[in-house]
Amino acid sequence: MGAENRRFALVVGRFYEDLAEKLVEGARAELEKHGAETVDVYDVPGAFELPLAAKYAAESGRYDAIVALGAVIRGETSHYDYVCGECARGIQQVQLATGIPVGFGLLTVDTREQAEARVGGGGKRDSGAHAAEAVLASLKVKESVRQQRARTGFAPI
Repeated sequence: MGAENRRFALVVGRFYEDLAEKLVEGARAELEKHGAETVDVYDVPGAFELPLAAKYAAESGRYDAIVALGAVIRGETSHYDYVCGECARGIQQVQLATGIPVGFGLLTVDTREQAEARVGGGGKRDSGAHAAEAVLASLKVKESVRQQRARTGFAPI
């Protein structure tokens, strides 16, 4: 199963604009490679706002899957821990509550160099593309489960 005839939303934390743009490019390219024609982008200031934006997109009924993208780079305070943890928890809650897959494309790194290595062209991996692959895999499971026939009649005792 590909992305044909499916609608996708990218919710993007733009605090690190250059990293966000590379994550968007990777996710969009991966979805388009699998046949997606509709990929809408919704920008928010940072990672903390991603779960709410994902919830809005999921509850709209317009999208088959969502990809959440952004970056949080560790600083000198505990702010990093709160933002990363709450973002991850919120995104997980959105997909569990709505049944709409949400790919987790949030970089949670110690340094800018680590972040740059994890976006398109960075050498390690393309986290935007990986988050898009994750929602495609989740959609495949969702479709497979839906196509399985349910038992009919009484279960043997």
